[in-house]
Amino acid sequence: MNIVIPKENSAQEMRVPMLPSVAEKLVKKGAKVLIESGLGETLDIKDEEYQKAGAEIEKDRNKLLASGDIVLRIRKPETKELTSLKKDAIHISFLDPFNEKDLINDMAQNNISAISMEMIPRSTRAQKMDALSSQASLAGYAAVIVAADTIQKIFPMMMTPAGTIQPCKVFIIGAGVAGLQAIATAKRLGAKVDAFDTRPVAKSDVLSLGAKFVEVDLGETGQTAQGYAKALTDEQLNKQREVMKQYCAQADIVITTAQLFGRKAPLIVTKDMIDGMKSGSVIVDLAVESGGNVEGAEAGKTVERGGVKIIGIKNMPARVALNASLMYSNNLFNLLDEFWNKETSQFDLKLDDDIIQSCLITHNGKIVHPNFSK
Repeated sequence: MNIVIPKENSAQEMRVPMLPSVAEKLVKKGAKVLIESGLGETLDIKDEEYQKAGAEIEKDRNKLLASGDIVLRIRKPETKELTSLKKDAIHISFLDPFNEKDLINDMAQNNISAISMEMIPRSTRAQKMDALSSQASLAGYAAVIVAADTIQKIFPMMMTPAGTIQPCKVFIIGAGVAGLQAIATAKRLGAKVDAFDTRPVAKSDVLSLGAKFVEVDLGETGQTAQGYAKALTDEQLNKQREVMKQYCAQADIVITTAQLFGRKAPLIVTKDMIDGMKSGSVIVDLAVESGGNVEGAEAGKTVERGGVKIIGIKNMPARVALNASLMYSNNLFNLLDEFWNKETSQFDLKLDDDIIQSCLITHNGKIVHPNFSK
């Protein structure tokens, strides 16, 4: 079985979908691994390192794609390359299926079995394959480091002969995977951390990391089967904003991480709230690519409003690209390994398995996932 890994088609993508150490594990399972020449150049990984791991190098991208029984990527493919893929090829990457209906239709029409890494279920068995969580964890860490590098103060309290320096105050909105890692990182750096989440179940996690949990009585809230917060009503959002406005005004750094699975991110920090913040404060919007939590935030830019810097970095996990690549590589390997037939050295696409049913979008020329086949 040929497993092929092309270079990413975005100049801004520093991550790579497969590291040599993980490629070697696939080779040992009996797979033939072919990579596009220069795959690891963003991380200064030479082709020779992949060759030492047992992979083969291919310079012709079209030839590479045409030879793949399985194609592994990070980002979604370009439509123009779909015709280069082998019929019935299995394509595995992030696909953004809720917003890429045309791409999904084209993948079905080209008889590609498309697996979307966003749709891996958040179950105990699938945890080792959950790329959304692995990348979100790194994004939470990187957000704090970016904020620390931007703000003109230190994080920890210091008692010096020249006086006492008070700790940096960090307010984190959203205590999912990214938020919890942001809390842990800010605490390790010595900050005073407050955190808010609409899900009451998040309180114990926040407290376990040494942060204060901000409680707002919103009435009925909860989380989806995927572990994401459910959308709030307008009344709940307004009530939430009133409380958060007070914490934003006291904070030196605000980090927002709130996202709704498959939907536009909720607007949480309004211009009115930003205007109440101290000049010199910093906001990092981790949801900027899915609509943004912060009013006025711009994807790929840092903007300023009343002395408050609003950071909208895209692809935050790529700020720590080597670790992000390793984690994603392992997520891919674990997915393949779970359904690997040792006798035939083949990947078995088990259509009756709950993991495959959750993440398989197209198969046999049709859109097979119930969320997208309507």
